Amino acid sequence: MKKILFIFGTRPEAIKMAPLIKETEKHKKDFSVKICITAQHREMLDQILEFFHIKPDFDLDLMSPDQSLFDVTIKGLKGIEEVLKEIDTDIIFIQGDTTTAFVGALAGYYKKIKVAHLEAGLRSGNKYSPYPEELNRILGGHLSDYHFAPTKKALNNLKKENITKNAWIVGNTVIDALLMGLKIIRKNVEDEYKKYFNFVDFNKKIILVTGHRRESFGKPFENICHAFKKIIDNYNDIEIIYPVHLNPNVREPVYRILKNYKNIHLIEPLSYPYLIWLMNKSYFVLTDSGGIQEEAPSLGKPVLVMRDVTERTEGIEAGNARLVGTNIDKIYMESKKLLNNKSHYKKMSNAINPYGDGKTSQRIVEILKKL
Repeated sequence: MKKILFIFGTRPEAIKMAPLIKETEKHKKDFSVKICITAQHREMLDQILEFFHIKPDFDLDLMSPDQSLFDVTIKGLKGIEEVLKEIDTDIIFIQGDTTTAFVGALAGYYKKIKVAHLEAGLRSGNKYSPYPEELNRILGGHLSDYHFAPTKKALNNLKKENITKNAWIVGNTVIDALLMGLKIIRKNVEDEYKKYFNFVDFNKKIILVTGHRRESFGKPFENICHAFKKIIDNYNDIEIIYPVHLNPNVREPVYRILKNYKNIHLIEPLSYPYLIWLMNKSYFVLTDSGGIQEEAPSLGKPVLVMRDVTERTEGIEAGNARLVGTNIDKIYMESKKLLNNKSHYKKMSNAINPYGDGKTSQRIVEILKKL
């Protein structure tokens, strides 16, 4: 029996870990599963744990006001050290590109425990974009022993860095989670979701916005907000819904610039089920989030990526997504094309999603059984 420790700390990590945790728990003869959360995000993480019915064995509860990357790194590494003193484990699973993922991999290396990297091989080519995620995934990847790449391009990125052993293309668990989540929602009464969004006119075209990247703090975020103003000023048949991230560097410019616009709804961050329900009702998505670049195409929603570079280039190449950066005119013009040009919209919405088929967790479990 393999003893597996899943380590994660943010909402996106939890979403992508959840289906794999659930799948390993089905195979009790093969795996003993323990879960450690750093709670790098607290409230947003707890929502995911509740939705997917996941109960952590260890909660480091790292989150504190105005925490820096130094704080998260130091407290996370020390906290994981204490967990590893308490339990015996064969494999540490990390996910993606967070500081939690990096310190989880580093802790595994220090203790000579095998590390498995979920969503391995993503690269933007710019160590400051996204920051600090690009270096987190590179360092975490080189500390890992098993590499579960979502796409062929991700696997090729690993090969370029001489990571060729124990590396597999498996798809992305974010699609597993999305399909699981929608199934759970359908079991519930959808009226509660409609009631929650009773301020939205769903007869209009809905543009869902998410934005939180550190590299966009300051002037780039102001540009993004002015682009939304320009869209609303030129279209009467749309509504923009923006669940605003809790970071003050995001909230200050967003509320200062957009709070008085009737058709721009600035709301508190949404729990995962409400977010994917709303995404499914939207016309297209404007985002700088990594996960949403992968999720939205599964729902047939075009994505405009408000970043200068993306490590998820497969969506760009497939036609699901387009890079628009933080330039006011580029965001407006690409939005205008989706709103005005039906054939362009259809082409983007019907492009094949390159990120997965909902069976990634099953593939990983079969590989783990053979290790």
